[in-house]
Formats: sequence, structure tokens, C-alpha cells
Amino acid sequence: MIELVDVHKGYKTKVGYTPVLKGLNLVIKPGEKIGIVGRNGAGKSTLIRLISGVDQPDSGAINRLMSISWPLAFGGGFVASLTGMDNLRFICRIYGVDPDIRKEYVEDFAELGKYFYEPIKKYSSGMRARLAFAISMAIEFDCFLIDEIVAVGDQRFRDRCHYELFERRADRAMVIVSHDMNYVKATCDRAALLDGGHLIHYDSIEEAYADYHDRFH
Repeated sequence: MIELVDVHKGYKTKVGYTPVLKGLNLVIKPGEKIGIVGRNGAGKSTLIRLISGVDQPDSGAINRLMSISWPLAFGGGFVASLTGMDNLRFICRIYGVDPDIRKEYVEDFAELGKYFYEPIKKYSSGMRARLAFAISMAIEFDCFLIDEIVAVGDQRFRDRCHYELFERRADRAMVIVSHDMNYVKATCDRAALLDGGHLIHYDSIEEAYADYHDRFH
């Protein structure tokens, strides 16, 4: 289980402290797939970073009783001066996984060719995203965090991503943040709306879908 209790998060700006998340409460159970929807700038990516541990809340608590992926396709944790292969080795050591067993899978999935052995700083944003997703799939987690992953790569690559996540790992928990309510309806068990810094929960995806459209269409 993952539990967020009264979580607050904001950032310092030129005009002072700007709150982004205001007292969020959320429980994610094993195997549950929850969609977090909201307009661009609502704080969805901030929420994902907090759940993953990439960022820390200003106040409140996040209790993690499941292993959690970093945000899929997020390459911010890469060491730019190291090659793709060296980054794979580094990440595998952190999670206690043998990189030599995962190497062939990641190299094939990321489709980087010779660039897999070149420094990350030479990669395009798309190449970094493909490598990050491939490494995420090479290490098993109880909960996967998905930040608009549908936009990564071409259609064939997105189809492979969908198979790896929603078919091969159908038993895992997932938190999917998106501004596309139709994508959430197709992949999630329930949904919550992030608006004005607050997280609004619903009894059904249909209710979430209706409220989302009433607010923003």
C-alpha cells in the first residue's frame, strides 16, 4: 500500500511561495490502477515525483509499503557523462539486480543501437525517454508511476510499452497522471481530479469523467 497523508507542496517564485498541492490524501492498494487527471499545470507531475521520492513534500507524510518505480520515461536520474549501459549498471546496483542479465532486454527495447554505448549527453530527449522506460521494465516494481507515457516514441514503441505494462504486468499497481480522460478510462480502475491544488475523489470513473468535462469543456 502507498498512503499520502495531508501532503503539501509548493515552490519559491519571484513573487514568493506558490502552493501547488494543498493537503492531498490518497491510498493506493496493491494491484490498483488509479488515474490522476487535471489540466496542464495542475501539479500532476509534481504529485508523481513526490510519490516516487524524487521530490519531497513540504509537509505531510508519504508511507510506502510497496516498491515504486521512478516516473516512467523520466531520465532525470541519469548521469549524463556515462553511457546508456553504464547507467543501466548503476541503476541495477541500486536495486540489487544483475545488469548483465538485463542488458540484452534493455538494449533491444530501447532501440538505441550504437548509442547505447555512448554518453547520455549525446541523446535526444526521445532516446533518453526510451532508455528510461526500458530500464524501468527491466526492474520489477509493485507499483509503476506513469506520467503521460503514451506520448513516448512512435506508435509501434507505444504498443510495446502498452503490452509490457498493461498485459505482462496486469497484476501491478499503477498511478497514471494525464490530461486525457479517455486514456484514463481505458486503463484505470478509478480516477481522481487534481484541481486548484486539491485532489477530488469519485465513486466511479464515469462520475470523474462527467465532472472533468463539466469543469473544463
